[in-house]
Amino acid sequence: MNTMNTAFVFPGQGAQYVGMGRELYLNYPEAASIFKRADEALGLAISRLCFEGPEEELQKTAVTQPAVLTTSTACLEVFKKEGAPVPSAVAGHSLGEYTALVAAGSFTFEDAVRLVRKRGQYMQEAVPLGTGGMAAVMGLPAEEVIEICRRASVAGTVEAVNLNCPGQVVVAGDLDGLNAAGALAGKAGARRFVPLPVSAPFHSRLMKPAGERLAGDLESISITNPGIPVVTNVDADFVHTGSGVRDALIRQVYSPVRWEESIRLLIAKGINTFIEIGPGKVLSGLIKKICRAATIYHIEDKKSLEKILALMKEVG
Repeated sequence: MNTMNTAFVFPGQGAQYVGMGRELYLNYPEAASIFKRADEALGLAISRLCFEGPEEELQKTAVTQPAVLTTSTACLEVFKKEGAPVPSAVAGHSLGEYTALVAAGSFTFEDAVRLVRKRGQYMQEAVPLGTGGMAAVMGLPAEEVIEICRRASVAGTVEAVNLNCPGQVVVAGDLDGLNAAGALAGKAGARRFVPLPVSAPFHSRLMKPAGERLAGDLESISITNPGIPVVTNVDADFVHTGSGVRDALIRQVYSPVRWEESIRLLIAKGINTFIEIGPGKVLSGLIKKICRAATIYHIEDKKSLEKILALMKEVG
């Protein structure tokens, strides 16, 4: 593993599962410390919800977001204690961008976990329950999905919001817009149009009120220049200043996640190894579809951690 060509990436909402982080919590004091700090910062037993559920509670946006961030940060802290390399760059998918910014030292873990809980609340409250949603369009190019959304917008709001990898674009909007987009996608030859189990149209312009509310919270905390290069979702480019971080996080709430472009930028800068840190392997799958030649690892439990540590030792 050439640490000079390595990026850490962090998952977002949808990666959560009951039991995540528990093994690291029980085996590593660094992980236990992160979960304890999260519980204290939130005044909520987020650790218990991660380890024991119930699942329906863990799926609530205002719980999911701090839970995934906490689990990912716990994985990162254990990896660092065990000798992790300093990455050449970091990035996170949607919510995961906050973990990337914690890793880059732009703000404290406590500020981040409080921010994402509020972010989740604001995003949920921006659109009434049952009136909006998201769906994954499989098997069509991003440009075609964007055009489908433009045509479907005569029926209701719908936008391409997660440009994840070739052949996978997530759309979001109100129910009329989504239904119209689904019908057009089918006619265009989409392999599948899959409604996602989320309760709001994240990253669409319907989230603008949530972004405006979050702006006040972002203004109230200290955000410093990243100590490690960070690629933002909203621009698919590096951000260099604290003020740039703040601006990007506000716009990210109601703007598309440009994940494929972000990964292609990192590859163009010489990154060939990606380590996904946090629950699940969603990003590993997306990156492999973007660049089959990329080397990809993940860390979410004791077994996956020990595997990458053994590899690092083997290559010296």
